[in-house]
Formats: sequence, C-alpha cells, structure tokens
Amino acid sequence: MNQWTSGQPARLELPLARASVDRAGDIRLQPDELNRLWDSGKILHHASGKFLVTDLAQIKFLSAADIDGLKLSGSFESGEKIFLGIEKGIGYFAWCSDALNLLAHEEDQSYQSLRAIGDGLSDLEMGLAVHAQALANWHHAHQFCARCGARTTAGNGGTLRKCDQDASEHYPRTDPAIIVLIKDKDDRVLLGRQKVWPEHRFSCFAGFVEPGESFEHCVAREVGEEAGVDVADVYYLGSQPWPFPASIMIAFEARTNNPQAARPDGQEIEQIRWFSREEMKQAVLDKSLLLPPVMSVARKMIEAWYGNGANVDLVSGQSWRPE
Repeated sequence: MNQWTSGQPARLELPLARASVDRAGDIRLQPDELNRLWDSGKILHHASGKFLVTDLAQIKFLSAADIDGLKLSGSFESGEKIFLGIEKGIGYFAWCSDALNLLAHEEDQSYQSLRAIGDGLSDLEMGLAVHAQALANWHHAHQFCARCGARTTAGNGGTLRKCDQDASEHYPRTDPAIIVLIKDKDDRVLLGRQKVWPEHRFSCFAGFVEPGESFEHCVAREVGEEAGVDVADVYYLGSQPWPFPASIMIAFEARTNNPQAARPDGQEIEQIRWFSREEMKQAVLDKSLLLPPVMSVARKMIEAWYGNGANVDLVSGQSWRPE
C-alpha cells in the first residue's frame, strides 16, 4: 500500500448509521429515573432476533402495561430491559426476550428481522433498532462470567452484566471490520463472490481487523488475500453499525495499480469480476449480477461509484447471505 489519505471522495450516508436518540448515558446510573421512564416510555419488543412490527412493517412501540401482558400470556420468557435513550422527553427501551413459540407469529408476520424491515425505518426507528439488536445479541451470548463461569445479571440499564459470584463487570464489545471498493485506473470496480452467497451475488471485499492491526493495514491485507492485488490511495468513506451479530463496518475506497493480478483466493472468494458502469448495468439487466442488500454498506459504495441512474439501473432483488 503506497498511500493513506482522507477527505476524498465524499463521505457516504449509510442507512444503519442513522439515529436521532440521545443515549443519555448518565441516566443508566439512576435506577429510580430508569423505572420512571420505563413506566411512561415507549418500548420495542425484540424476541429471538426479531422485532414486533405494525401492519406497515414499522417498529411497534408498547407500554410497560403491554409488556406485563406479554409476560402473563405465557408466550415469552422473562426478558431484559434495555434503556435506549431519550427523544423529546420520552424514554425509549427495548424488552428483549426469547419466544417460547415464535413460529406462531410467522403467518401473521407480526415479528420481523431488522434485515427485513430496515429499508423502511425512520431515523428514530433505525437508531433504536440497531442499538437494541446489538445489545440483545450480546446479552443472549453472555449469560455466564468469562472469569469464573458463574451466572451474570444485567445492570446499568442493560449496558453491562455483573457476575453474581465475583462481582466482575462485563461490557459489550464491537468487532471492527473493513470493507473496501477496489477501482483501477479506468474507474472499473472489482467485486468478489463468496461460496456461501446466493447464485450471482457479488460484493465488495471485507474482513475483520485483527489484533494489533490498523484499518489501513487491514485493507491492504484483506484485498491482497482475497483478490491478489495491491492497493494505493485509500480513502475513508464512512462507517455504520452492523449488528449481525456485533460488528461495525468501516468503509474505504482504494485504487490498484496491478488489476491484471486479480484472482480469487479459492477459499472464501470463488469468483471475481471487473465491472465498468455499462457492464454492471447490463449484468443487472440480464440477471448475471445480484447486488448486496439496499441497506448494506457495500450497496451504498457501489451506488456512489455508479453515480446518476443507480436507483434505476441497479435495481435487483435482495440477496442476504444465509443466517
């Protein structure tokens, strides 16, 4: 990698980075105030990885009395109360639980995943949903102390877990991952296909930052490993949380001076393709190219490169990888 730069091109506006809620961290340490806000607040229900939604696939907000009703119904285990923040004096919370029988709600579509509803959420709903999803995933996976193995209990509005045995405190972690759009001197872009993806799905190159590694070195390493090319002129584009289960995606654009060296690694990446804008338009049209989901970082990077007409020329079905 020859150069690390910032400031160009323009920063991306990324869907999951939208939020309008004050997280109000000071209130997490005030149990009486948390209880007051809970009793008068708006609560979203996150159950077994899905959100309770309205008929229009928007987040459905409940009251504390509604949550009590859910508990009494016998459909859900006891859940975790998570404080998400304040907006215009209203306290927002998530009640995160595991459904005893979420299959009973599949026919009426009352519970939907963030992947399914994300494209239509407001800034308020998106900020709340991403926050709730990430913390719900963490609470579900950290029921026991990493030091002694004893059970842990949620505290501080759901922002930590405390060991019942040794009183050690455990906090959520976010895994940083880079994602990069590779271009050549002719302004073509290089996309790769993972073996586990749906047929014809191609996307940008991405990977987790390893311990002791900087973002820029991770960009060079991942691109070299997966696509076989060198990178230069690396530009930061933006970032957005990706709670599937606990990542933040840091987006970059980079140029390669040896496009002829491009080749898939044969392990994770099984195919790579260079695209001009006209070639991408035609590939989408003839269905030989399936682009990443609309709310993904990769999709926004590709659309920003394509420019005018992306919302018309690059329309393709959603293509989530298997969960």
